[in-house]
Formats: sequence, structure tokens, C-alpha cells
Amino acid sequence: MHRDDIIFAAAQIFRKKGYDATSMQDIADAVGLQKASLYHHVQSKQEILLVILDHALDLMIDDLQAVLASSGDPEDKIRRAVRATIGRLTEDSDLAGVLLLEHRSLEPKLRSKHVARRDRYDALWRQLVQSGIDAGALRPVDVQLASFALLGVQNWMITWYREGGRLSVDQIADTFADLFLNGLRVDHQGAAA
Repeated sequence: MHRDDIIFAAAQIFRKKGYDATSMQDIADAVGLQKASLYHHVQSKQEILLVILDHALDLMIDDLQAVLASSGDPEDKIRRAVRATIGRLTEDSDLAGVLLLEHRSLEPKLRSKHVARRDRYDALWRQLVQSGIDAGALRPVDVQLASFALLGVQNWMITWYREGGRLSVDQIADTFADLFLNGLRVDHQGAAA
């Protein structure tokens, strides 16, 4: 038994039942261990939750850092960041669901660790928006508010997206990026488009 197997099984159960309704016995049963044996791999349900949250955020941070480090104009980078984020939310839906819905279940000490990591992720989005403003491609706006709006639109899709639906993941990502960029774009004369 690998620790990763336990973490991913727990993510599936947390997403389905919720953190509070999930017991360590549920997790042990899912991976075919006795409950006592589970404690050889993890110390607590809180530890499992923090590992899930950190892992999910690390994947998303890596995705955004790759976009930021790549070439391209600010609009292209925002579009690629939206595609990467929506891809991650839909491909790793159990991790994403736990990340977005269960973080409040962390005990205060662990929550502060998690919030610091989440703030790094939020800062990458602000950096993307600010680079568009600095390049003159996007009109000046409250960068934090614009970033929160874009994140909210993307994150909320975990509640309604279903694989095989009317639109593909890429179509959804492109629509979100278009809505966001069209609302912020500056036209040739420097006025809001």
C-alpha cells in the first residue's frame, strides 16, 4: 500500500460524502486496510485533508507558473491559464472538489499553513492580470477583484460541470477567457473595448 493510494481514495470519499461524514474506517475500507494499519501511513484525517489540499494547490501552482514562464502576450497567457485551470478542475475533479469545498474543515493551525499556499496561487493570477494592464492590453482595474472574479467563475464549475456535456472542457475555458478578456480589453484608441 502506498500513501498516495490512501490520499487519492480519501479525496474520492471526501468529495462524495464530505469531510465531516467520512470516517477513518471509510478510508481504510476503501484501500483494503484495517483501521489500525491505516495509522502506519497517516496520523489523522486532518493530515490526509491537508495533504490533499496541498497536493491539489501544488498542481495548480505548477500549471500557472509554467504559463507565466512561457512566451506570449498577456491575453494569450490568461487564455492558457484558464485552459490549464479548467483542465485541472475537470481532470482531477476529486482533488479539486476537496480543495474548493473542504478547506474550511482544517483546524486553525493547519488552515493557516494552507491559506499561505493558497495566497501564493492567488498571487499568480494577480500577476497575470497585472501583466496585461502593464502591457496596455487590459484596462486598469482592481487586480485583486478581477482575479477573484475569474477564479470564482472557474472554481464554481465543479458544482455544475459534467463530462460529456454540451460543451467540451476547451470550449468552456475559451468562453470563460473570452468573457473575461472582452470585459477588460483596451481597443486601439486606448479606451475600454
